[in-house]
Amino acid sequence: MMLISVPGKSKRRGRGFTLIELLVVLVIIGVTLGLTVVSVAPSQAKAMQKDAQRLALLLQLARDEAIVRNRPVAFEAGPDSYRFLVRNEKSWEPLPQDDMLRERPFELAPVTLLLDPATNVPGNMRIVFGREPVDRPFALTLISGELRGTIRADGVGHFTVD
Repeated sequence: MMLISVPGKSKRRGRGFTLIELLVVLVIIGVTLGLTVVSVAPSQAKAMQKDAQRLALLLQLARDEAIVRNRPVAFEAGPDSYRFLVRNEKSWEPLPQDDMLRERPFELAPVTLLLDPATNVPGNMRIVFGREPVDRPFALTLISGELRGTIRADGVGHFTVD
């Protein structure tokens, strides 16, 4: 049997993919994964909003707890975390066995806290909720880098987040 070669037609070298084809497929996979990760990952702005919303709800709960317990309850915060305290006979103590008002970290720590009007408590910032149903209105601003979230309390139990 004799093989005849036809001029102008070349034999196929192999049955694999070329390097160019492999690179195109890898680029397509990379771009697809990149877009998926960007769309699924929560943005830092949403994380700040979520932190502020959670804190607003916990502040409202602490205010209600002070009225129900007939003892002052305080919110105390530093740059990395915050907690709630109850006033006993002579000192402030963490709320015993309270899962809602336990110490929590800020999601975007470290956080700078600004209170308006400011209080003159040295060290960590503290907001005290009294036994009365009417408190002093305030605005608490959380700042992490360029992100801000502000919690406004009207003094009668309504907390909103800007």
